[in-house]
Amino acid sequence: MTANLAGPGQSARNLTLPVYLDHHATTPVDRRVLEAMLPYLSDRFGNAASRSHSFGWAAGEAVESAREQVARLVGARSEEIVFTSGATESDNLAIKGVAEAFRHKGNHIITAATEHKAVLDTGKRLEKYGCRLTYLPVGEDGLIDLEELERAITSETVLVTIMAANNETGVLQPVEEIGRLCRERGALFHTDAAQAAGKIPMDVEKENLDLVSISAHKMYGPKGVGALYVRTGIELAPVIDGGGHERGMRSGTLNVPGIVGLGTACRISGEEMAEESERTAKLRNRLREKLNLGLKDVRVNGSTDKRLPGNLNVSFPGVDGEELMTAIDDIAVSSGAACTSAHTGPSYVLKALGFPDERAQSSIRFGIGRFTTDEEIDYAAGRVIEAVEELRELSRVQS
Repeated sequence: MTANLAGPGQSARNLTLPVYLDHHATTPVDRRVLEAMLPYLSDRFGNAASRSHSFGWAAGEAVESAREQVARLVGARSEEIVFTSGATESDNLAIKGVAEAFRHKGNHIITAATEHKAVLDTGKRLEKYGCRLTYLPVGEDGLIDLEELERAITSETVLVTIMAANNETGVLQPVEEIGRLCRERGALFHTDAAQAAGKIPMDVEKENLDLVSISAHKMYGPKGVGALYVRTGIELAPVIDGGGHERGMRSGTLNVPGIVGLGTACRISGEEMAEESERTAKLRNRLREKLNLGLKDVRVNGSTDKRLPGNLNVSFPGVDGEELMTAIDDIAVSSGAACTSAHTGPSYVLKALGFPDERAQSSIRFGIGRFTTDEEIDYAAGRVIEAVEELRELSRVQS
């Protein structure tokens, strides 16, 4: 639907509702990505593993072209890219694959308390099979302590897995420093880059990365496809067997349309990253400034400078986040990760930052994206301010 808006000192303006500000959960498919995919959903329907005719050759060429596009985004070589169904599978393949393939060296894995569930739940699974996991704490800014990481690494540490950008707070970990430390101590380094890839520059060589998980639907590509960067020389035990596809690391008929979409999304993100990051950061700052001007006691969660350009995770003390989302039901936001949205308890990520339940439950995550406009930001700020004031007043009356 269309709304006619007129805020204080503003002229009426039109925009389409609802407003989407949940780009960390997923992103809309860029029309350019869709256009690249369509031929492989119709006329070019071949199986990339069919080597005896032109239908298979065309599909295979499209896959290899996409592999180069994904590799280029993170500074890798095309042969180091393994296609998967998404970052969750990539995380599983990286962590379980290392645990099994390197068990002759040791059984110790280090991660952080604020990781995505795809990493934490994989770690819990491996603990049942004899692996030893260390879960590093984070500070109030959401960052790990590098000295604490160094102390945790032992001769039996086979893998350190720390995400590049947190999916709730947008906090950016010091990936390059972590990678250097792991390289010095002989441990492999994996990063879940589902939120970071395509949003901030990444270079697997500069950052000493051995394994990187990527998801298409976080960067304006289709759902159900992703990739894992595997540094040359690292052999992973497969999680899925059958057919020996993707250098034996991930068997199964390749999702050619999805892979083409992922490759195109990576190309566009790489070409437009600098401009897009600057624009989304300005929109993020605009939203934060408006909320601070219109409300008292608005608290940003996590580091204010080491964070994704389009992320704003804030707490509104005295307000329940679920009630606030209900009050602003024409704005798509979230109170935590999409993968845990069915749980109404406080965010485990914000709890790991040391926040009490009350602050964690009063938090909202705004995810600003490629197609977000100034008008949408202004509308969202106005609606949030109005709703928070009403909920706080209701709370005062009831108390």
